[in-house]
Amino acid sequence: MRLVIIPTYNEKENIENIIRAVFNLPLSFHVLVIDDGSPDGTANIVKGMQKEFPEQLHIVERQGKLGLGTAYIAGFKWGIAHNYDYIFEMDADFSHNPNDLLKLYDACANQGADMSIGSRYISGVNVVNWPMGRVLMSYFASKYVRFVLNVKIADTTAGFVCYKRKVLETIELDKIRFKGYAFQIEMKYTTYKCGFTIKEVPIIFVNRELGTSKMSGGIFGEAFFGVIRLKISSWFRKYPKK
Repeated sequence: MRLVIIPTYNEKENIENIIRAVFNLPLSFHVLVIDDGSPDGTANIVKGMQKEFPEQLHIVERQGKLGLGTAYIAGFKWGIAHNYDYIFEMDADFSHNPNDLLKLYDACANQGADMSIGSRYISGVNVVNWPMGRVLMSYFASKYVRFVLNVKIADTTAGFVCYKRKVLETIELDKIRFKGYAFQIEMKYTTYKCGFTIKEVPIIFVNRELGTSKMSGGIFGEAFFGVIRLKISSWFRKYPKK
C-alpha cells in the first residue's frame, strides 16, 4: 500500500484539487492530511471529502502550528502503524506534480532505492516561477549541505520524497530534532548514515499559484546552523544499520 502525507496550514485553495489529482493516478494511493489547526477551514474540506473517499482519505488534526518536521513524524508513525509499504512526502500547493509520485514509487519499487527524492538539481536547475534570489539560495544551500555533511545528494532540502517503510522503522524517528527546513536535510542524512540506498529522480518544481508560502529567512537560518550541529552530533551518535 502507498500513502502520501500532505501537511497543511491554510491550504483551502489547493487541498481538494491536490487530493483529487492523487486519486486520479493510474496506481492507487491513499492520502493522509496532517492539518495544524488551519483557521481557513482546510480540515473541514478534507473531512467533507472523506464521505466520497472513506477508504483512501485520512486526516490528523493538530492544535496550532507545530512545525513541518513534527507533522511528517506524526504522519510516518501513522503510516507505519497502518502497515503502508511506501510512504511519501508531498506539498499541498502543486509545487510537486502528483504525476511524479509514479516516478518516485518506481525508483523504490523497481530500481533498488530505499529512499527516492524528487530532485530539482540532479539535472540542472529545474525550478519554475521562483525569484532568482530564492533559486540561488536554495541551490547553494544544497551545495553547502553536501559539502559539510559529505553526502552525494544534489537536492538535500527537497520535500518530495518516497520512503520504503523499513527506512522509517529503522532511523529512530524520535531522534529527529529539526522542525523546519532542516528537517528534510536531517531525514536524508540519517537515511544515508543508516546505510540505505538513495536515488534522486529529476522533477520540475513549480512555485505555488494559490495560497501563501510558508518559507521564511528563519527557516534558512535553522538549516545553515543546523547542518553544523548535525555534523558534530554525528561524531558521537551510533546510527542503526539497515
